[in-house]
Amino acid sequence: DFMQAFWDIEEAQAKAMQHLASFVREKSGKAPLPYLLTITELVTFAMKTHVDSLKLQADGCSLLLETLSQALEHDVVMALDENVTSSLLDTVRKHSENEELLSLVCTLLMMISASEVAAENLRKVGIIPDLLSILRNFLHNEKICLSCCGILWSLALSENNVDQALLQSAVPATSAVLQEHLQNRAVTEAACSALWALSLQGCLTETEYEPTTVLLLDALRMNPGSPVLVKSACLALASLIRLSEVSALRLITDSKGSGISVIKDVYHLHLDDPEAVEDICVLINEMVQYDDVVLDMLSEKVEELLSEIKSRFPYS
Repeated sequence: DFMQAFWDIEEAQAKAMQHLASFVREKSGKAPLPYLLTITELVTFAMKTHVDSLKLQADGCSLLLETLSQALEHDVVMALDENVTSSLLDTVRKHSENEELLSLVCTLLMMISASEVAAENLRKVGIIPDLLSILRNFLHNEKICLSCCGILWSLALSENNVDQALLQSAVPATSAVLQEHLQNRAVTEAACSALWALSLQGCLTETEYEPTTVLLLDALRMNPGSPVLVKSACLALASLIRLSEVSALRLITDSKGSGISVIKDVYHLHLDDPEAVEDICVLINEMVQYDDVVLDMLSEKVEELLSEIKSRFPYS
């Protein structure tokens, strides 16, 4: 009631947020869901009303992060309406050069985008160009890159996807993230997942097949122990190879060494993980459609690998 009565007074809203933050912390894991939804609506309205206030935006984002985390403790992803997403987009646009605030907002948007309804709302309010601009401006920031790639992954997998041209423009930005952060496992996982989702939607152009294949192979080389990365990189490579023999040939003739050796190494690291092995098999299955690639696979004794997989998983 206090926030609604003094909605136009910034100091009053800031004070109220402090009280709400204390309430949320005190009720950690115990706050009823309706309260959390009400808090979210009040905070986003205050942020939208006082969008020029950097401190209020930062405090609001921190409170929303805490509130959404509480909801996840209840195993509930809150279906936030378009008002919430548009308010956060206002914050992004108004403070597009503030790296610290953008890091907070992007983390928040990534959490929100886990809900299909919220992902659809983000698409409707036109967030993709803003995400790409953020990635270009803050490519060095690991946290921002991870969050933006997570959001792009959710948007690319959205069922009502009509932003083909916009998603196509996300491919170079996502590839740049992967190139920049190959040694950061979490960011690499997020970027590979985004590229996999974009490849599924047919967003890559022919000129992008070969360089993307090299990048995905580099990601596997640098982070072979990550099950998440094995899944997304193998399935993204399978998607590219399904479309283009150039990708398949690039995989086996890469200047850093044969991709087949990388696949075999990855298999031996994950041979007890049925899902990872299945994803590797999906990739191999796409490779065998090209005669020239099969010759290399035979010389690399891939048939022995497949026999071993068959004996380990006879009923799969």
